[in-house]
Amino acid sequence: MKKIEAIIRPGKLEEIKESLSKFNIHGLTISQVMGCGHQKGRKEFYRGTEVTLNLLPKIKIEIVTKDEHLEEILKLIMDEAKTGEVGDGKIFIYEVKDAIRIRTGERGESAI
Repeated sequence: MKKIEAIIRPGKLEEIKESLSKFNIHGLTISQVMGCGHQKGRKEFYRGTEVTLNLLPKIKIEIVTKDEHLEEILKLIMDEAKTGEVGDGKIFIYEVKDAIRIRTGERGESAI
């Protein structure tokens, strides 16, 4: 099993959720996060003073999937999240040793 952690632009969330839903991926965790990278933030004026905001709002999507579905899910996320601009995000992939469904006690792939 693999865990996919995708950090994306907030405006791309609905498109990604729709694509994942069409692929029958309904088990995901979504968090609102702040981050910085090559995008380097933006400048705003607050009471006449210029302020640099280097932490920008992002969305983190977490999905645990079977190994054989990994590449298809990655392609869906990349196709929907890509704008070609700095700040499109990153995807991290982790190995998952085990999973347990608390309600039934199922373990492994049947728990996801």
